Amino acid sequence: MIEGRPEFYRPNVGLMLIAADRRVFVGCRAKEPGAWQMPQGGVDDGETPVEAACRELKEEVGTAKALLLRESARWIAYDVPEARRPAHWKGKWHGQAQKWFALAFTGSDSDIDIAAHDREFEAWQWVPAHDLPSLIVPFKRPVYEAVLAEFADLVE
Repeated sequence: MIEGRPEFYRPNVGLMLIAADRRVFVGCRAKEPGAWQMPQGGVDDGETPVEAACRELKEEVGTAKALLLRESARWIAYDVPEARRPAHWKGKWHGQAQKWFALAFTGSDSDIDIAAHDREFEAWQWVPAHDLPSLIVPFKRPVYEAVLAEFADLVE
């Protein structure tokens, strides 16, 4: 078990990719029209959260042009509604516990390639941070509110 992570929650990372104008990257999930989120993904066996964050940035956003600004002080957990839990979890997880990373985007929009890997997103955009909670599926909103509070000085 990763230190500090709540039991029965899949280890995961979330990425707040921040543009120079302080807007935040969000992608619309490929298989869920209208479901916007910041990049996130599981922590593989033998991988540290920061390593997972770097991998997920490359896989979901298609770039590594970013500088790490900060890591969340704690794991932030959320429950996934039972009907939405992936079958491959086989009842092992109630939801996900995430370490969040604030990253400064150092590239240009042309460096973003959401089709670079398995295409998690069908579209993407930069949004003001205060708009994030209204774009996110309801069960993840408390996580986004916690992340916004923790990284507020970076996006206001």
